[in-house]
Amino acid sequence: MPIITRHGSEFPMPNVVGRIENEAREILDSAGLGIEIKSKEYRTDKPEGTIISQYPAPGIKVKSGRIIKLTASIGQKIVTIPPLAGFSVRQAELSIEAAGLILGDIAWTFSDSLPEKVVVFSYPASGTKVPGGTAINLMVNRGRVAGIVYMPKLLGKPLEEAKKMLEGAGLKLGLVTHIRDENYLPETVIEQSAPEATELEPGEEIDLVVSTTE
Repeated sequence: MPIITRHGSEFPMPNVVGRIENEAREILDSAGLGIEIKSKEYRTDKPEGTIISQYPAPGIKVKSGRIIKLTASIGQKIVTIPPLAGFSVRQAELSIEAAGLILGDIAWTFSDSLPEKVVVFSYPASGTKVPGGTAINLMVNRGRVAGIVYMPKLLGKPLEEAKKMLEGAGLKLGLVTHIRDENYLPETVIEQSAPEATELEPGEEIDLVVSTTE
């Protein structure tokens, strides 16, 4: 049976923007209007199925029987982090951008199995599924430069162990200052004169502050 419509009778176009697709369909059906989902778009701020635009616009005079064209959200795009290990920072950045992601922080680490200044790993890791626009942080191989040594982390270590770690890193123990601190066991390193991973000349002296309970 043909649908009975009010041909020739105009009325303001209902507003269905922000409605879920099923709700929009019910509103338009009750007004005697048809519906066509003409396109779908990724929208991080709109849940899947939400109407984000309509044509004609709300308030425009329409007649019953008209087909209303809608654009609906398909939610946030989920992408897979591409392989990044072994690539230069620039290559990794291009891969990250091509995947719809952004480059986050770059930190330095050491790896004997990879060339200098290439990505060792990323966080989140390659292969992980994340929302589009997520920042991907890179750990990059610093490499070992001739004539340069790196300060180890001595905080929390017993003094004797700290001495051995300095020797192993090609550094020397400098001035040792004792400070009363009952939060640590006696002879525990609580301060070091150079921060962890600082580049130093071989043989440099490192001053330490060590706890004592006396």
